[in-house]
Amino acid sequence: MGAICFGLWFILDAPSLQRAAQASPIGMRRTVSMDFVGPFAALSRTVGLSNAVGWTDAAIGRTSPGAGPSLSKLEHAPVPPPTTVPAGGTAGTTTTTTFPVLNTNPTPANPLKVLVVGDSVGIDLGEPLVSTLGTTGNVATYLDGRVDTGLTRPDYFNWPAELGIDLANQQPQLVVVMMGANDPQGLVDGSTTYQFGSPGWNDAYSRRVGAFLDQAHAAGARVLWVGQPPMADPVLDQKVQVLNSLVQAQVAQRKPYASYLSSAPSLGNAQGRYTAFITDAGGAVITVRTPDGIHVTRGGGQRLTTAVIGAMGSDFGIHLNP
Repeated sequence: MGAICFGLWFILDAPSLQRAAQASPIGMRRTVSMDFVGPFAALSRTVGLSNAVGWTDAAIGRTSPGAGPSLSKLEHAPVPPPTTVPAGGTAGTTTTTTFPVLNTNPTPANPLKVLVVGDSVGIDLGEPLVSTLGTTGNVATYLDGRVDTGLTRPDYFNWPAELGIDLANQQPQLVVVMMGANDPQGLVDGSTTYQFGSPGWNDAYSRRVGAFLDQAHAAGARVLWVGQPPMADPVLDQKVQVLNSLVQAQVAQRKPYASYLSSAPSLGNAQGRYTAFITDAGGAVITVRTPDGIHVTRGGGQRLTTAVIGAMGSDFGIHLNP
């Protein structure tokens, strides 16, 4: 009886187990799980058993494992693309694209619109950044932070789709991005799977970063990408340095509409390496990192916020006078 009950449950919940397998790190274990669960999930959907599980989950408010965070709802029409001015028909001329003028001197009546997006480390920055920008009275902010997300696994959470919704709903003039801590893992590009650190992985990830920047730029927004901080674990730290270098290279190709800010000067030691504590100019010791060696404390987020606001001024000429 136990085996029969287990088999019935397995078939009923096979679609949820399949989604959980899809969200797991790419590798042999994921492949075997997908191959094993796939036929049972197909059977469950064919005979309609998965509907019963879906209704039950909805009734009790349960989220299916592996489904990933939900996308935001589109509340406004997508932002029309920038105006393209014809070349004029003469040889050697090129077309030019006119982007909205950046609001470099915002006022309460005409605030600067800032969108902050990222993963859980991005939230560590986003919360104090949004709070500080709000005190100026000249900035309208929106934070879209999604835990356990990044650009390598759109099958788990599709950041380009989410960014498109955010750009339409918020119509920001500046997008602050901080993500990547979850990205050092295998990714699928088309029909090919690349392992982290391989040339194919670097190329595929670079294209995704570039497309993300271009997507925001096409909606008329400037982008300030904040690099990942130094990590306590040497292996993860090395991977994060690779990610940061790939992002920095993509941003460099898109100046002056995009800019890169390293978080190491704000959160690292004198050599730019990991440290949990920093002594400020007044001699006070500030805890800037959480015990996991990955995330950033409120104090660390505030230090990084100061650097972001400084970069807004130096890189984009934005003056925030309370």
